[in-house]
Amino acid sequence: MSASRRSGTTDELGPDEPERPGPEGPGGSDLLAALLDGMDAALCAFDADGVVTHWNREAERILGWSAEEAVGRRGFAGWAVREADAGEVEGRLMSAMHAPGRQVHEFALLTKDGGRVLVRTQSAAVRGPDGKPAGLYCAFSEVHAQIDLERSIALSEALFEDASWGVVLVDADLRPAVVNAHAARALGTGRTTVLGRPLGELLTRGVEELENALTHVLAEGAPPAPAEMWVGVRTPDGEKRRCWRSGFLRLASPLAEEPVPLGVGWLFQDVTEAKLGEQEAALLRFRSNQLHRASRAAAECEDAAEAATVHLDFALAGFADHAVIDRVAGVPAADGEASGGGSGSAGGGPQRLVRIAATPSGGPGPSALTGHAGLPVRYADGHPALQCVARAGSVRASAGTVAAEQAREWARARQWPEDTVHALCAVLRSRGRTLGVVTFLRGAGRSTFERSDATYAEDVAVRIAGALDLAGVAGAGEDGGGGVG
Repeated sequence: MSASRRSGTTDELGPDEPERPGPEGPGGSDLLAALLDGMDAALCAFDADGVVTHWNREAERILGWSAEEAVGRRGFAGWAVREADAGEVEGRLMSAMHAPGRQVHEFALLTKDGGRVLVRTQSAAVRGPDGKPAGLYCAFSEVHAQIDLERSIALSEALFEDASWGVVLVDADLRPAVVNAHAARALGTGRTTVLGRPLGELLTRGVEELENALTHVLAEGAPPAPAEMWVGVRTPDGEKRRCWRSGFLRLASPLAEEPVPLGVGWLFQDVTEAKLGEQEAALLRFRSNQLHRASRAAAECEDAAEAATVHLDFALAGFADHAVIDRVAGVPAADGEASGGGSGSAGGGPQRLVRIAATPSGGPGPSALTGHAGLPVRYADGHPALQCVARAGSVRASAGTVAAEQAREWARARQWPEDTVHALCAVLRSRGRTLGVVTFLRGAGRSTFERSDATYAEDVAVRIAGALDLAGVAGAGEDGGGGVG
């Protein structure tokens, strides 16, 4: 073995070592020392007795001990390791002298100024001409950078394999480059199938919003807070609407002097159920407030019939586009008097309804009393309003997914505004009598009425029926004075 630094302590390789050249040129020892000092790894060597024989410049940089201070010491005890750790460290190092191949260990060494440095060592035996161990060499380096790298790799693998949220690496062309298992399930496809495809092929809605967010992150950096985006996912069963809480990270190459964008890390979590719950709670609060406000406003009306239209106007906000109120013509049917086909009139024929209030169909505006005096609305048999009166319960109707012209014809046939595609009829009952029906209408682009909507409509109908009963609208005769106007 030759010394890494020319300290004059252990420079001899053995009896067969060639004679060193003179000062005119560098010798083998000088060349070896230069090579060892030029390496990025810290190197040291021990003889068979555990005495330090070599110590290169990188070892000096890491620990602060010079070659002159290190070479000749026995082991690391008393200077480069704590006394409590010296036995264990020396045992690990010296075990490499009798083990095949390289031995890898991690332990803490002491710097000259008393600090502790975690290092990773690779040790291997050096054998003499007789094949017996003559010593060992030890290469070591600080493992903070190595540990950071390993942690980053482990984190990446955990994110892509075990994370309970979606992780997608999107390249600079806004196409998925890496997708974890959770994200693939959320997108309804395989991890390799999604790679390189435009986002528009994976999502039916929300694509533009998502691409705008990714473009912004590439140009400006990550937003300060997660964003909640509603998207439509293509599935074998059709479109599935989901809400994803998304975070974004701009990825740039750490090897370039100036940041070079590699893409965007997109992390998302499905919060659809929570958002739907929040929306439902907010909707219930809003509707409850509307009912309360309507009751206060109606209490200030001198005319009870006008109070009915006030209830209707407050109910329409955020709920429907139009509404009409039809009363039962003649004497209202009491409980138990309705026939199986509908509430019969005095003559036993089909039940007739009279329009008493409606919202303007040509534009926005408050509900108004029609002024009709006993003129029935010519509803065809099976009309949802007639069904509502016959059942004394709510009835929902929809044009479905048909062409625009068919939807208009469907609305005209039922004597509703032409832009109507969804309807909800709620019966008006007061003191055990069916007084009429209130019909809420929604136009194109609005969702169908749900069960929760029917509950709200029934609450509104109770208030309208109370106002109409107080005004004596339903109890009027069939021919004269029956209308409120």
